[in-house]
Amino acid sequence: MNKEFYVGWGTLALINAGLAQGKNRSGLNWFLLSLLLGPIATFCLVTSDKK
Repeated sequence: MNKEFYVGWGTLALINAGLAQGKNRSGLNWFLLSLLLGPIATFCLVTSDKK
């Protein structure tokens, strides 16, 4: 795997943390979850309701 893949994955995790905070959820938890699940975590976050 190349370096761009890791940069993109990390950027997605940061974006997910911001989305989570906007929905009154833990940004750190979603950041860590996004590092593991990536786009799947994004889909779960986008489809969830605001807390």
